[in-house]
Amino acid sequence: MSHDDLILTPTHVRFRGRRFPCAIGRGGLTDNKAEGDMATPRGVHHIVDMLYRADRLARPASWARPIGPRDLWSDDPAHPDYNHLVRAPYAHSCESLRRADPMYDLILVTDWNYPDAVPGRGSAIFLHQWRGPGRPTAGCVAFRRDHLRWIAARLEPFNRLVIA
Repeated sequence: MSHDDLILTPTHVRFRGRRFPCAIGRGGLTDNKAEGDMATPRGVHHIVDMLYRADRLARPASWARPIGPRDLWSDDPAHPDYNHLVRAPYAHSCESLRRADPMYDLILVTDWNYPDAVPGRGSAIFLHQWRGPGRPTAGCVAFRRDHLRWIAARLEPFNRLVIA
């Protein structure tokens, strides 16, 4: 493991000599991720993209891309766009990336089941803002807003999230 890895422990994430409290999926950790299980998959996941709400915060890193009003994430295992960024209008099951709440103001996208998605293996393991301490996610890893921004400012594409 490297100084540039995000290391998930039972109580926090370690990154660059600091510790950040975090939340994980309501289903805990799993070795057998499936769509809708609310679990966070164990493994080594690379950070492959950074998306942010340009109308709500400054660009967190030079490689970050703005989230547009039509940006969605497909979570329909029966569709070829499964576990990919898509744009509205989109007639299949998906999640809006441009939310009314601040949870997706900054998203670090991992390579979990991406880009070659296996249907039903689970979609969208993001690092994003939490709802609050101790409040679980749908499988993602979530942080306090200022912590997420600190992490994002120091990440490079393909840094790793290590979940043992």
